[in-house]
Amino acid sequence: MPVELRKRKAPEPAPAPAPKKASSKIAKAAEKVKGAVKGKADKPADKPAEEAVEKVVKEPAAANGSDKKVKAVKGETVDLNGFGGEIETNDGEKTTLKELVDKSKAGVVLFTYPKASTPGCTKQACLFRDSYEPLTKTGFAIYGLSMDSPKANTTFKEKQKLPYPLLCDPKATLISAIGLKKPPKSTQRGVFVVDKAGKVLIAEPGSPAGTVEVVTALVEGGNVEGAAEAAAEAAATDAKEEAPNGEAKTDEEKKEETADGAEKKDERL
Repeated sequence: MPVELRKRKAPEPAPAPAPKKASSKIAKAAEKVKGAVKGKADKPADKPAEEAVEKVVKEPAAANGSDKKVKAVKGETVDLNGFGGEIETNDGEKTTLKELVDKSKAGVVLFTYPKASTPGCTKQACLFRDSYEPLTKTGFAIYGLSMDSPKANTTFKEKQKLPYPLLCDPKATLISAIGLKKPPKSTQRGVFVVDKAGKVLIAEPGSPAGTVEVVTALVEGGNVEGAAEAAAEAAATDAKEEAPNGEAKTDEEKKEETADGAEKKDERL
């Protein structure tokens, strides 16, 4: 009789090893990270930088680098201390508008011109020369003012035998302060009058003759407003016939401009 073999039962698998517990150091680090993340979520957002920082508004600097008003206006009284910065006479003497006013008996007349020894500027300077005595009889001191060099203004003064000094303002600090700077780098023809108290009596652009007429009206007690308006109108007319450097346009240049204007008109038609 054959022997019957019995199969052994397969041994049961060993239980899986229990997971190792994290070390106390790692657990503490994890807790710190969780706490930091939670704190950021709970903390309110910071205010924008522009709200936290106080804004400081600075006043625009004057053209002459001082804190004085840049442009004088007729009828107002200006503080002459530092007004217009430092300028120079054609003889090379440094000075200021305040010093000139202090030395005068009644105030200062400044007539401005684009460029020494050019036709329009020569006409203007000679008109003030010819009217010098009646214009100064009440105590006003007369000065020409431009951006020219002392050498150029000295030549101009000597050639035309001008009885008054010429002021050099190459940086246009005083010219800008009295409102007669012409962008980008030129001077508008005009006249500025200020009395001993700093009151602006005249601040007008004008033609060569108009600048003299408005000062004459002031000195003689005439119609200053009417003279100023006439001077401004004449200045506008002269500006069309005058180059930026103060030289009058030639007849040939005027003809060319007229021809150019006619061509442009034909093109539009």
